[in-house]
Amino acid sequence: MLVEPKLKTLLELVKTSTREELMWMNGYLAGLLERATSAASAETVLQQAATILQQPVAAPAPAATVKPTVQKITLAYGTETGNSKKLAADFAGLAKKAGINAKLVSLDQYRLNDLGKEEYFFAIISTQGDGEPPATAKKFFDHIHQNGAKLQMKFSVLALGDTSYPLYCKAGEDVDAQLQKLGGQRIVPLQKCDTDYESDASGWFSSVLQSLSNGGSQPALQPVAATAPVKKSSHKKIYTGSVLTNVNLNDRGSSKETYHREIGVEEEVDYLPGDSIGIVPHNPAATVNAIVALTGIDPKLIINFRNEQVSVEQLLHNRLNIVYLPERVVNQYAKLVKQDIPATRIGLLDLLKIYPVRDAAQFEEVIALLEPITPRLYSISSSPAAHDREVHLTVARDTFYVNDECKRGLCSDYLSQQSESGEFDFYVHRNNQFRLPDAETDVIMIGPGTGIAPFRSFLWERDALGATGRNWLFFGEQHFVSDFLYQTEIQNWLQTGTLSRLSVAFSRDQQYKIYVQHRILEEGRELWKWIEKGAWIYLCGTRDPMSTDVEYAILQVIERFGGKGSRDAINYLEELKAAGRFLKDVY
Repeated sequence: MLVEPKLKTLLELVKTSTREELMWMNGYLAGLLERATSAASAETVLQQAATILQQPVAAPAPAATVKPTVQKITLAYGTETGNSKKLAADFAGLAKKAGINAKLVSLDQYRLNDLGKEEYFFAIISTQGDGEPPATAKKFFDHIHQNGAKLQMKFSVLALGDTSYPLYCKAGEDVDAQLQKLGGQRIVPLQKCDTDYESDASGWFSSVLQSLSNGGSQPALQPVAATAPVKKSSHKKIYTGSVLTNVNLNDRGSSKETYHREIGVEEEVDYLPGDSIGIVPHNPAATVNAIVALTGIDPKLIINFRNEQVSVEQLLHNRLNIVYLPERVVNQYAKLVKQDIPATRIGLLDLLKIYPVRDAAQFEEVIALLEPITPRLYSISSSPAAHDREVHLTVARDTFYVNDECKRGLCSDYLSQQSESGEFDFYVHRNNQFRLPDAETDVIMIGPGTGIAPFRSFLWERDALGATGRNWLFFGEQHFVSDFLYQTEIQNWLQTGTLSRLSVAFSRDQQYKIYVQHRILEEGRELWKWIEKGAWIYLCGTRDPMSTDVEYAILQVIERFGGKGSRDAINYLEELKAAGRFLKDVY
């Protein structure tokens, strides 16, 4: 506990500081305190902190007391959900307050020819899918890996990721390594951040500012998280839910299975509309049993797997990915069994049938090569204001064919077979870039298929809280009779006024296919009026081709009914995105 004079000083400083300054203080002090392992080091921490947070404290203190000798930097970001962009914008504001001119640029807009001219370059980049860069960073990523340009820059990389995935922060790691390989000088170590990234990210940029104040040399204090080992998923709160309802929303005659699942939880689930939940599915028991029989391994055998004692049966059933092995794992398997195996994605059972292991002992070595099952994310379709201690999901059962054999998606199949009262674990995956506006603002929601999930959450939430802003939903599916998801609820919202407008497109109910983008063009004049009055636009569903087609339709609306040329229409849409009024959650 602080003594009264110190507490008063602290509260006065906090009260007069901006959000950006508080972020910087948080990261800086966190880095200092990690090193306070003794009374002497604690005293050093206080002395250093006092130097930074100089008196008087009646006015906001600058982010750094030493004027930086570097006057200009580039802050480039590659983002999928918007987190990297938000951090980059916050850090640009901090740099400006420190007297540094920060050029803020998205990597998809970055002029690649400028890379060799950069003096101070700082990249914030997320990792998507199987260790890949976000789509907005792909051009930059390919350029630095495929071109042999020599760099003279000083740089650092902030990598955003999720420790639940095997290739955690891989895109950031690759960019960091390649910039150094091309001649760049790393002045702050690569900082990896999990989904609760704020503190680590702030610590990273405080180290960047310290380095810049020293002319771009290594700062005296490095945030400990830059070199410390990452504890997997320690930040995530794991909830255990039981299935209350599991209903197929598609009627007879439909070619689809879309399940509405209500999950009961014994405690309040901390989430907001727009968030998802992450589920680690279990592998099919039949597949596990076939692998055990084929390899002859004892399913009860205890194996030391990543510093944990686990049975083979448990590993194969609910810990390890055995359904679709990535190429890197297949390559490692090929080396182990000394076989020439083509680069491909294949299930472990099929791999074992075609290229069998020598014996059970060799299969133990195979187990060491396997990666954890990656979580699957599903948009939450319930509302915290309307559904107490429940989480609802809208999940399509994924079906596809490989060599004429019907296959099913691992997690959607796992969930579809959950009986009522069946239990499974999950965690909340936040999406702070897909949030509702204030209660008075109009919203336009475009969600064909299971893309309706977050908008069901939006509508329940706005209805429960009495929001006065208007709501317009665009929904599309194949057939009106069999595929109109949540039809009764939607009609009720129309009757009560919660839903102001509804535009539907059922693609197979007429000779020519009609999709939501066609309805957008048909309703273009009214849609433009809503946009001009400040409505926020949300888009959720499949990335290709739906989201591309919808975005093009919106551009046509802006051009046609806004009286703008094609270039001005593009700029207008970019301004909507920059203002947070056009938000996408696509997959």
